[in-house]
Amino acid sequence: DVMSTPQSRKFDRILVTGAAGFIGSNFVDHMQSHHPDSEIIALDSLTYAGNMENLATADAGERFTFVRGDISSPTDVQAAFEQYSPDAVINFAAETHVDRSLMDVASFIQTNICGTQVLLDACGKHGVERFVQVSTDEVYGTLGPDGRFTEQSPITPNNPYAATKASADLLVRAAHESYGLDVVITRCSNNFGPRQFPEKLIPLVIANALEDKPLPIYGDGMQVRDWIYVADHCAAIATVLTDGLPGAAYNIGGDHDVANLVVVKAILGILGKPESLIRHVTDRRGHDRRYAMDCAYLQDSLGWAPKHSFEQALQGTVDWYLANADWCESVKSGDYIHYYERMYGNRLRETEDNGSPEPA
Repeated sequence: DVMSTPQSRKFDRILVTGAAGFIGSNFVDHMQSHHPDSEIIALDSLTYAGNMENLATADAGERFTFVRGDISSPTDVQAAFEQYSPDAVINFAAETHVDRSLMDVASFIQTNICGTQVLLDACGKHGVERFVQVSTDEVYGTLGPDGRFTEQSPITPNNPYAATKASADLLVRAAHESYGLDVVITRCSNNFGPRQFPEKLIPLVIANALEDKPLPIYGDGMQVRDWIYVADHCAAIATVLTDGLPGAAYNIGGDHDVANLVVVKAILGILGKPESLIRHVTDRRGHDRRYAMDCAYLQDSLGWAPKHSFEQALQGTVDWYLANADWCESVKSGDYIHYYERMYGNRLRETEDNGSPEPA
């Protein structure tokens, strides 16, 4: 019975996949601040959206280890599980950008579907106590002008990215039903906050507006999204990790449904830039018109609620990008890709030369 009272649990070693990405790195920050007794093993393949600079602060502390690896590689995953024996796994690793999925479906299938199954297989083999699948509201498809998605809404994805995330959710459910694996699924609305890769709407608008570049807005810009500050999302995932019920799915949202165009104009207002920078461009294929999340189940059963207002969080996000121009420039120029080599290259080569099993 998914409405039973949950029992809070503690995990000693948590494997966080996709930890060098936007949400993953913010989650590592949250865990180190709020659950310092838990050791974090960060696994990331460092694709274009994985940035080791995002983990620079975590890497300087104790009870943190970074492992470079691909979740779709059984060899990489097996090595990480054998060396670190995690008792919980949280899967952030995914290809996430809808536009990219329309051009390259294969990489989304490889990471989002095959990679999830590789992790599930490893969890079953190694007796992992809990697996958390970080999913998206996009698996539900699109809403009409009224109503909100609940956990009982049908899974009807409309673009390749959403389809691969929906497929992963179903594999996670099947692992629970068929093999008794302790799994929980979270489905979150649109995130924003520090360290988001600038292909997404809010950081793209900030970056372009600062340089007085045109702001490309799909269609009429009235696509409605439920926006949540990344810190609130991370707190929700941590709550689900410790208190969520096996086999349950939880919607996570910010309770702030607003059109993309409204968000863009709010950013321009904060930056003091003119709305004449806005350019309406041809809408993308499979572009869902409206998302809105009903999070009553998570709030009522586990006691979570977002702490940041949209206006407060948007101002804080803009302030972060203004204060971290070097990070932004590194991402735009591609220099961040070389950060891993600078930080770890020599240490990794020394490890290989010495045959040492110690992590870099």
